[in-house]
Amino acid sequence: MAQRPERADALRNREAVLAAADALFAASSSPHSVSMDDIAAAAGVGKGTLFRRFGDRAGLIGAVIASRLEPLRQAVQAAQDSGSSPQQRVRDLLDAALHFKIENRNLMSAAEDAGLSSPYQAEHYGAWYEILREALDQVPGVHDAEFTAHALLAAIRADLVVYLIDDQKMTPQALHTSLAAHIDNVLGNRCDPADTHKKP
Repeated sequence: MAQRPERADALRNREAVLAAADALFAASSSPHSVSMDDIAAAAGVGKGTLFRRFGDRAGLIGAVIASRLEPLRQAVQAAQDSGSSPQQRVRDLLDAALHFKIENRNLMSAAEDAGLSSPYQAEHYGAWYEILREALDQVPGVHDAEFTAHALLAAIRADLVVYLIDDQKMTPQALHTSLAAHIDNVLGNRCDPADTHKKP
């Protein structure tokens, strides 16, 4: 049986809620300070609408994250289509994912705090992991690509990004540089000739 299309008013309410939640989380210094009441009021809907549509706070946070992932998906796809070496694809994916984590660190931390499943069960984690694993499988000398993919993704966990940037006052550029050096260490600093023309 075909799924019924969403009613126009329901779609408007959904978009209003996502926009309100997105703005409130972005403006807040702590995700814990944003309540469902705050989001409902900013969106101009009843709190019951939030619970009916998203289930709970964790579901709402997950929907906001999903709404922000499209630019990252495009960056990942561009990296895959670039024809670059497996080593460079690993670097490009992790650099794009780190940028996303930095820009959305409060929201991603809120997701972890709200118990939004396990981070390893999230749809975007599975996609990043598979692309990384496939690239690492093609890098000479990398043993156990499955574990290495998980370990590299652990280096950009939201809680670590928040700690380094907000608590330790590390700049985003310094974090990107440190991640690049870590990736080179893991890959044994192997440089593919196809990448010699690319930026260092």
